Amino acid sequence: MRDAPKAAPDPASEQRKADANSHRRAVADALGRIVGSNLFEVPSGPDVRSADRERVTLAAMEMGAQYIWGAALPRDPRGGRRGGIDLLVKDSSGYVPVLVVRHKITDPGQGARTSPLTMPLPDGSRTDPHRKVRPQPRDQLRLAHAQRQLQAAGYARNGRATGGVIGMDADVVLWHDLEAPTWPGGRNALAEYDARFSDRLAVALAAANEQEPLARPSRIVDCKTCPWWPTCDNDLKRGRDVSLVVRGEDAVALRKIGLSTVDELAELDPASPGPIQLVGMPFGDAVVLARAWLRDLTLVRRVPEMNVPRADVEVDVDMESFGDLGAYMWGCLLSGKDIDEEHGYRAFVTWDALPCDDEARSFAEFWTWLTGIRLRAKARGLSFRAYCYNELAENRWLLASAERFAGKPGIPTIAQIKEFINSDSWVDLFGIVREQFLCAHGKGLKVIAPVAGFSWRDPEAGGENSMRWYRSAVGMNGDELDTDQRRRLLEYNEDDVRATHRLREWMTSDAMSRLPFAGEL
Repeated sequence: MRDAPKAAPDPASEQRKADANSHRRAVADALGRIVGSNLFEVPSGPDVRSADRERVTLAAMEMGAQYIWGAALPRDPRGGRRGGIDLLVKDSSGYVPVLVVRHKITDPGQGARTSPLTMPLPDGSRTDPHRKVRPQPRDQLRLAHAQRQLQAAGYARNGRATGGVIGMDADVVLWHDLEAPTWPGGRNALAEYDARFSDRLAVALAAANEQEPLARPSRIVDCKTCPWWPTCDNDLKRGRDVSLVVRGEDAVALRKIGLSTVDELAELDPASPGPIQLVGMPFGDAVVLARAWLRDLTLVRRVPEMNVPRADVEVDVDMESFGDLGAYMWGCLLSGKDIDEEHGYRAFVTWDALPCDDEARSFAEFWTWLTGIRLRAKARGLSFRAYCYNELAENRWLLASAERFAGKPGIPTIAQIKEFINSDSWVDLFGIVREQFLCAHGKGLKVIAPVAGFSWRDPEAGGENSMRWYRSAVGMNGDELDTDQRRRLLEYNEDDVRATHRLREWMTSDAMSRLPFAGEL
């Protein structure tokens, strides 16, 4: 793999890395202001060797520094580990690892153990009455790795293994008990980490000793962001690997019973119970997907007749957000019968950099307009429905916006939002696609809508790229302001709502009779 071709760096991924580095720097500066000279920062940069950083970190631990930023932990040759951690904090018996991340680490609720950033120590933590832990397994595995390194070096604190995380809001430290049975099957984070690390170490040792590989390529969700995916993708397609049509753990299970290729899976009877029970889908669906893949079909009807709710007055809705900072645009496409409102696309948007108060204004205008359309349709005795594609995103920001901006002019209550999203007036086309189609190449709108004859104007249209466009559109973090990117985002959002509109019309047209039916493959 070392000499195999790699994918070009993804600009969106590179930008996320830069944002994460900026966030860590901001947290380091904030800690420096809080603890002053008690914060020891390990030198870093392209000209500083990793071995030198490890020696400096070890020296800082030996002298008992209270807080060590940018720690490069001593290598563990026997365990085969190396790595670092953003922050080490010291109590009376040793050091505890703390990770700094640029994502949410808690949700509203209760039960999480936190301490304020002004007291970043596990002994200063309490059960938080306002926060619950947001599951982030990767964070706990990274803390477990650092904990094992500290133990190998002899600098881990006594007692139960504990690790902290400072999240996007950077107002508290969330403390994880790494020995608590919070993982599936009653495992704890350390046990889960040890099992995964042991597997990966065995694979690496086999490759280093030029032995028969212990692992072969298998497609999983994370493959799309891996730089080695071009190589693995070619290998999988060349071997017509079964993971091209079923999820990772199901592919492993199928290989164990001798079904390693798409062709072998496609030969089975989809009406039979199947030799094993799959996790991701019924066995019969997997067989049909394999047959669709062999015929290069993107979609296959799961049902003889499509069932897509329609209405006299219809609105397609698409929201644009920037990470966890907020929703800056609500785009709408009005169609259907006349209600004295101009049909077509409109956007409710703020171009102030998120988070900002103007977000409340744009959300209130969107909600007021949408509510007005519903009431006007009802007054005329007309049915109304609004559509989105994958309601998880829209519902999240509908509820979050109502909560964050409660009491501001035009902001609905949470009860009003819940009434809307739980009503027949709010339709998730993604859910309909999932229930009524089998999708051989994924269920994303950018995959499905082209089958219905829709295409985006921008060849780079996509959620990841829109993040980069947004940064330039608002001049975020010192980026040069580029108002042309605002037009680009508006066109991208308009195309998204027009794509759902086109998809809905296509699914309720005579064209469905020409789409292959699963029972006929």
